[in-house]
Amino acid sequence: MGCFECCIKCLGGVPYASLVATILCFSGVALFCGCGHVALAGTISILEQRFSTNITDHALLSEVIKLMQYVIYGIASFFFLYGIILLAEGFYTTSAVKELHGEFKTTICGRCISGMFVFLTYVLGVAWLGVFGFSAVPVFMFYNIWSTCEVIRSLPANMTVSADQICVDVRQYGIIPWNAVPGKACGSALADMCNTPEFYLSYHLFIVACAGAGATVIALLIYMMATTYNYAVLKFKSREDCCTKF
Repeated sequence: MGCFECCIKCLGGVPYASLVATILCFSGVALFCGCGHVALAGTISILEQRFSTNITDHALLSEVIKLMQYVIYGIASFFFLYGIILLAEGFYTTSAVKELHGEFKTTICGRCISGMFVFLTYVLGVAWLGVFGFSAVPVFMFYNIWSTCEVIRSLPANMTVSADQICVDVRQYGIIPWNAVPGKACGSALADMCNTPEFYLSYHLFIVACAGAGATVIALLIYMMATTYNYAVLKFKSREDCCTKF
């Protein structure tokens, strides 16, 4: 066998679906974790400066956000390791399915491990659907605030409604208590807040984090299809191999 044939044989054992899913998963998790961490820190800064001057009013929210930032570190570490393991498992199952290394051989332990990865990937896929939906909540909140600021900027001069009568009350979202002071921003104060770098950066980082969560969901769906297909073929070939022995 020549060098060209060896290269073609090696390339045939590459799990391209798992490789694409791994790249997409790493990218999505990196965007979600990195942008989400910075956006959460910016959100706390906006709340402290504009909506809740008393620290005790948003103390619980601050603790929750700090906990979420630590969870983000754990998510990033776990998916970095899990993506590498799934990619390695993809190389193993693809080589076994295509019988690249001589006679087809597999064990019950190997099939059980493949089945475990299929189940775990399905569970993670469902969990990330929830994460994707949850990450859309701050995008919705920031979009509402930004839309209100646009209304203030576009008010005509002969309008009977004053800009100071247009407000955003974040207490209605439940993130700070109703007795928080001031709890809302109106008129020029609201427009000034929308022009701050913290608001602009946090808003767009939440959008990117949501997109990263969506990319991770797509990556897990690709993992599901690839691992399920490989597991099904491995199980079928193992039964076929048993039948030929008898």
